[in-house]
Amino acid sequence: MTPTNRKKLVLAHSMRPNAPLHEIETNRALAHWLAQTLGLKYGGSYDPELHSGRDIYLLPTQTVIGVAAARQLGVKGPEDLWGGYVDHDFICTKAISHGLLNRYAFAPEGWAPLFSERVRSVVLDGLSVFSVDDARPAAEHLLYSGPIRMKPVHACGGRSQEVIESLDQFDAILARPDAKTLFTEGVVLEQDLTEVVTHSVGQSFIGGQVLSYCGDQYLTEDAQGEQVYGGSNLLVVQGYYEDLLALELPDDVRLAIQQAQVFDSAADEAYPGFYASRRNYDIAQGLDSHGKQRCGVLEQSWRMGGASSAEVAALQSFVNDPGLRAICVSSVETYTDQPLPANAIEVYRGPAENSDFLLKYVTVKSYDG
Repeated sequence: MTPTNRKKLVLAHSMRPNAPLHEIETNRALAHWLAQTLGLKYGGSYDPELHSGRDIYLLPTQTVIGVAAARQLGVKGPEDLWGGYVDHDFICTKAISHGLLNRYAFAPEGWAPLFSERVRSVVLDGLSVFSVDDARPAAEHLLYSGPIRMKPVHACGGRSQEVIESLDQFDAILARPDAKTLFTEGVVLEQDLTEVVTHSVGQSFIGGQVLSYCGDQYLTEDAQGEQVYGGSNLLVVQGYYEDLLALELPDDVRLAIQQAQVFDSAADEAYPGFYASRRNYDIAQGLDSHGKQRCGVLEQSWRMGGASSAEVAALQSFVNDPGLRAICVSSVETYTDQPLPANAIEVYRGPAENSDFLLKYVTVKSYDG
């Protein structure tokens, strides 16, 4: 599943139209760093005129969607990219975490009910909605149990989410001019938790190695005062999930890993066209409206993400020291202009999409377990 051909050219690929500078530059920095780590040549950003027909290893900023797009990029399988491929857009969003309200609810082309059946025990209570007509019945069904969180399926980094506590509040959302577009594109309605800890669990198949990790992520405040992704602390091992579980880990971390495994296997089973060499999952643990402890997988990331820089740092550590069993790495994103901490590796410094300043960096610490 990995690039072993030394003639492969590592390329960054920013896929979003009008992507912000920090996304483009982070993508390039990680592609360059990965190429150096693997002993491959870095070729800059993907250009179809320059790179068509070349043997490439791609770092796309988004999951590749559809056969035509994969063919155009020269991606045939997980060995050709650090990221993932799906047949339909919704598969790489939050939408697959939950089922539909009933068999009459609108489902996008390619929807596999099998997935929500397989993951029901490892996700929070929730429903996915793809039609404004299905929205109010879905919200009414879930609000019986307490407040719900509304999450547009294409939003990322915790942005654009709203907590709904009543049907009147939800009706106000339905009255907005963009309501039809919002729900047609897809929305997840999910029970809201308090005192939340968000775990990150995942694997990368890259550079002839398999890395498996667990950790937690945290939020920070951007220039608008919005709570957004602020970083991840990861414990990474060389090997598979069983190698990770062989370490001494707290029970809540073990549960998060096990839930991620169920979710990951369900994706392979329900969507056979799917493949990924980077598989990252967010698992929330917190209290529901009755004070009961709940935990479940929130979403998947089969693409470059906030923790990717930490994964590359871990890979470099293992390449430099093949006998290393595990390593602790952290990715940090801060909107406060500040000097780089001692021994940190800078990934990006400059303007952000919603702020004048963003600093991204990585730290590496030994594992003393």
